[in-house]
Amino acid sequence: MKSPLPESMVLGKHNNWSLSTDTGVNLLSPGSTPMKNLQFLTFFVNTIKAVDTYEEVLRSSIASASNDHRLGANEAPPAIFSIFIGKQLSSVLDELEGVSQGKLSPEEKTELKLNVVGKIPEILLDNTDRNRTSPFAFTGNKFEMRGVGSKTNCAKPMTVLNTIVAKQLKDFKKEVDVLLDKKGLKKDEAIFNVLREYIKTCKRIRFDGDGYSKEWETEAKKRKLSNNKNTPEALRVLSSKNTIDLFRSMKVMSEVELGARMEVELETYVMHLQIEGHMYKDLVYNSVIPSAIAYQNKLITNVTGLKEIYGAAHKGFTEAQLSMIEEIGEHITALKKVTDTLTDTQNKADKIRDTAKMAEAYCNDVKPLFDTIRNHADQLERLIDEPVMAADKI
Repeated sequence: MKSPLPESMVLGKHNNWSLSTDTGVNLLSPGSTPMKNLQFLTFFVNTIKAVDTYEEVLRSSIASASNDHRLGANEAPPAIFSIFIGKQLSSVLDELEGVSQGKLSPEEKTELKLNVVGKIPEILLDNTDRNRTSPFAFTGNKFEMRGVGSKTNCAKPMTVLNTIVAKQLKDFKKEVDVLLDKKGLKKDEAIFNVLREYIKTCKRIRFDGDGYSKEWETEAKKRKLSNNKNTPEALRVLSSKNTIDLFRSMKVMSEVELGARMEVELETYVMHLQIEGHMYKDLVYNSVIPSAIAYQNKLITNVTGLKEIYGAAHKGFTEAQLSMIEEIGEHITALKKVTDTLTDTQNKADKIRDTAKMAEAYCNDVKPLFDTIRNHADQLERLIDEPVMAADKI
């Protein structure tokens, strides 16, 4: 049976994202000197920190009914947000974790700038990302955000990413300024000290393994990373105080604007599943069941004919046909029952006035019935003569 998902729902986008100055200098591209690489590390680590802090908000930016089918399958990353940076850069960050707190000795500065920071361009020379299960991967001089559905406007995730990184950079400057003004550290010492703490606190978001594995899902839960597998779950974060404060403080969206966008997203989700539910009912009642009955009647005619010819001896020739007639009948009955249940459940969900609760009802009560319908339709296709079967669009 053909996939129920149109091509636009199965495919997705990879959004490449970087930062540059007004003169065109890529801030996520390693330089030829230790100081330029300190600049690279500053923006590199701050981006990781931003994603770690606001991973649920970033996940919400790619939420949609169609994308719920993709995430975790069909070469799309899972719903759990993690960052791939590769083993080489991971080792650099691990070394930076050991930076002494406070002022650095001349020997420590030399070690850091020459033997750690200075070798970054050499490390990245041949560090092509091959982990296609990572939702957010560093690929040389940019980050690549995956998991964006083909129907999603790229402006949504990019707006969120720009906002969270901008907020993080403002927070970073405040922390560095405190060390400069109150602790009397030099600029590079202050930067190294703050980056060291960021590397420690956002270590949970870094993951280079198989994002599809059950082991990662268990590990991500231990790391307290979110795993919002459906749209209503993913969009819930938009009403949280932290999210509202984020967009309001950055003057990107007010609470009212954020709430309006959440409402529209939930309405779109509900409408999508409403249409899908009506499509299932139409196909089952007007195509699948009639086709199944038509083929069942063919088998009955065959059995009746053999009985007229052979009498009681027909049982030796019609055992397979009788078994198929029974099996088809069982699936027709089950299919009719679950489709009737879908009608009742959808009618009940449509009476809910609160959009968020209606979306949850469609997600938790209506949508699971689609899989049951699909299963019985698939079983009928296995049994029914293909030219007769008209349900290959389910």
